[in-house]
Amino acid sequence: MIIDPEVVTLSRLQFALTALYHFLFVPLTLGIVWILAIMEAVYVMTGREVWKRMVQFWGVLFGINFAMGVATGVTMEFQFGMNWAYYAHYVGDVFGTPLAIEGLMAFFLEATLVGLFFMGWNRMSRIAHLLTTWFLALGTNLSALWILIANGWMQNPVGSAFNVQTMRMEVTSFSEVMFNPVAQAKFVHTVSAGYVIGSMFVLSISAWYLLRGRNTDVAKRSMTVAASFGLAAALSVVVLGDESGYAVSENQKMKMAAIEAMWETEPAPASFTLFGLPDVENHTTHYALRIPWVMGLIGTRSIDKPIPGITNLVEDAKGRIHTGIEAYDAMLVLREDKDNAQAKAILAAHDKDMGYALLLKRFMDDPRKATPADIQKAADSTIPNVPVLFWAFRIMVACGFYFIALFAVMFWQASKRQLDKRRWLLKVALWSLPLPWVSTELGWIVAEYGRQPWAIEGVLPTALGVSSVTSGQVWTSLGGFVLFYSALAIIDAVLMVKYAKKGPDGLGLWPPSEPVPPMTHVAAHAGA
Repeated sequence: MIIDPEVVTLSRLQFALTALYHFLFVPLTLGIVWILAIMEAVYVMTGREVWKRMVQFWGVLFGINFAMGVATGVTMEFQFGMNWAYYAHYVGDVFGTPLAIEGLMAFFLEATLVGLFFMGWNRMSRIAHLLTTWFLALGTNLSALWILIANGWMQNPVGSAFNVQTMRMEVTSFSEVMFNPVAQAKFVHTVSAGYVIGSMFVLSISAWYLLRGRNTDVAKRSMTVAASFGLAAALSVVVLGDESGYAVSENQKMKMAAIEAMWETEPAPASFTLFGLPDVENHTTHYALRIPWVMGLIGTRSIDKPIPGITNLVEDAKGRIHTGIEAYDAMLVLREDKDNAQAKAILAAHDKDMGYALLLKRFMDDPRKATPADIQKAADSTIPNVPVLFWAFRIMVACGFYFIALFAVMFWQASKRQLDKRRWLLKVALWSLPLPWVSTELGWIVAEYGRQPWAIEGVLPTALGVSSVTSGQVWTSLGGFVLFYSALAIIDAVLMVKYAKKGPDGLGLWPPSEPVPPMTHVAAHAGA
């Protein structure tokens, strides 16, 4: 049976929409919880009540975001059964373990610590509550680690092997799955991006208070913490992004070539294309502005190793499809005769390429009947959407350098105790609020869209992972998710805006500011 492309497209669209929406909340949770931990540590060390009230106020916004993250995350897991049943069967032995551990941490450890955080202020000592907050921060980040271990395995499927008799990928080394270099690089890069979002969130809302002359004591202290933490996080994102780029060049060469719109292999060291207009039809990039050596240094950590171009990688894919067909044929023989020595030898030699033969399943029932034209079509399908990846990556990188500049300026202003002196700078901070989310969503597009046509890189094509459902059924579930998530979006926006506008004074957490005209006075300095 040839796969229905509409079912595949709709299933991908549904998962993409729910994943991108869920990821609006996850990085803010990862970032703001550490800011709470820092603020509470200052409170315990100094005993100054303003720091406690700061933790309680930002904790309210953290709690709203955390609840939304849990609500949107649960529904994502249902899709593995609804829309991706064969994927769940094929890789469940590997993929299910980190997801199960993450579920235990998210729904037991995190939920317990969140309850203690909110309910324990008058029931626990200062030190005990501080430890609760720090363990909450650690647990939240460890929860993200297991998700990214699972995702990293999809990008680089190490520590596993295909079992002919069960027709499943099975774990051969859990330590390899855990310490997958791609997963580790993704984890540190992703959580650092979350720290940037948390910092920008606190910085922007605090800037809004200063522009209106409200909660100045809380706002300036909050901005100082956010600027310091944000600057460190933004620098880390760039450094760790470089490590992530190296991991991509080692394990996902087509993704790297597509990000660079590198159609032909360049002499080492490859240049970085700062700007250009990728032309998919003619396999060229118009008006390319290149910086010599940069891509070679990032992608290979050397000056003498080339980065393969798209055309060369398509030719390589054609060769792997040919050997993959041999492995596919051997697999079918072993299904009938598990002791066939010749088939075992062929499969052992070419099992790493069988996934490439499965690319043909998108066009025909039996890959062994493929013509040269079919093989060319399958090889061409390994090219992701080059313009989308090219621009998504560059916008993301531009945002990263902008965050470094903004946090550095705000850190300098905080060090001089002049956070309330430049109205234009506060407006810049306020209007920068959406940008970290834009950059992180683009980062996920680069990571996930760039992996296509693979659900599991080199192992399972995305088109083979879908459930046996009709397009009408997927349309129904997609419509339901759109309605559900839209309702959650409205609720979240209303609650966040409502409580941010109330502020610490409106929530009764801190005395209201003196009624002075905004930005016309010299507020008391924000030193602890």
